[in-house]
Amino acid sequence: MRSFNKSFTTYGGIFDVDSKRKRISEIDDLSNQTDFWNDSQSAGKLTKERESLQKIVQEYDDLIRMTADIEAIIELSQNEDTGELVDEALAEVAMAESKIGDLEFQRMLSGEHDRGDAILFINAGAGGTEACDWANILLRMYRRWADAKGYKNEIVDFTPGDGAGFKSVTLTIQGEYAYGYLRAENGVHRLVRISPFDANSRRHTSFTSVFVLPDIDDDVEVEIDDDDLRIDTYRAGGAGGQHVNKTDSAVRITHMPTKIVVACQNERSQHQNKQVAMRLLKAKLYELEMQKKQAEQDKLTADKKKIEWGSQIRS
Repeated sequence: MRSFNKSFTTYGGIFDVDSKRKRISEIDDLSNQTDFWNDSQSAGKLTKERESLQKIVQEYDDLIRMTADIEAIIELSQNEDTGELVDEALAEVAMAESKIGDLEFQRMLSGEHDRGDAILFINAGAGGTEACDWANILLRMYRRWADAKGYKNEIVDFTPGDGAGFKSVTLTIQGEYAYGYLRAENGVHRLVRISPFDANSRRHTSFTSVFVLPDIDDDVEVEIDDDDLRIDTYRAGGAGGQHVNKTDSAVRITHMPTKIVVACQNERSQHQNKQVAMRLLKAKLYELEMQKKQAEQDKLTADKKKIEWGSQIRS
C-alpha cells in the first residue's frame, strides 16, 4: 500500500512543485520589502503569479493528504470486517483521480499565454440570416461556459445581423487558463438544422468562424506608433438591451500599416472604449508578429479557413 502513496508523490516532480514553492518564497521575500508597492503594476503581477502558484501547490498538498487518508482507511478495513470503510476508500480514490486529471490537464496547458485571458472573434459566414443566428448561438454557448467556469466575460463590439443574431461579435473572457481552454476553438463551425426562419421548414446549413487570441499582458511589449493610427468615434447602437450604449463614445481604431481594424462600443466613456480597443489591437499585432517570427510553430492562425463547406471543425 505504500507504493500507492509513492505513485502519487511522483506527481510532485511532474508538476515541478519544488520550484513553485521556491518561487512563492521568492515573491514573499520581495513583498516584505518596504518599496514593494512603489511599483503597483509590478507588485500586482507578482501577487497574481503567487496566487496561481499557490493554487497548484495547495491542490498537490491536498492530493497527498487525500492519498494518506486512503491508505489509513484501507489499513483499517483489513483489520475490520466492514464494507463501509471500503466504500469510503473507493470514494476517496475517485476524488483523487479527478484531482489528478485536473492537474494533468493544466500541465498540458503550458503554452506561453495559456494561463491568461482570451479574446474571441466570432464571424458569420455563408448562410445569411441563418449564419448570423448561428453566431449568436455560439456566443451564448461560450458565455454560458465562461459563467460556469466563473470567468468574467464581456461583449466589447458587435455588428447586428439582418433580422437575427450577429454578423460579427467580439467577446473578452477573463479567467485563469481561459486562452488555454479556448484556443482549440479556432476554426469554422457548421450547423445543419430545420430553419426557424424558413416558412417551408427546409433544412439549412450555416457556417460561422471563431478566432481566438490571447489577451496580451502589459509586460509584453508591442510597439504602436500613434502616427500609424486612425481613430474614429461613432454612436453605439444595436438590437437593444445591455449591448447598447447610445452615446457618441464608441471607438474604432485602424492600424494603417497593417490595415487591422478594431473597435469597442461597450464601455460608457470614449476613454474606456479606446483602452479596450487598444488591447484588441495589441493582441492582433502581437499575433501578426508571432506569425512572422515563427510561422512553422505558430498555431494561432493555422486553422483560419474559409467559412464554408469542407472547412468546419465542428458540425
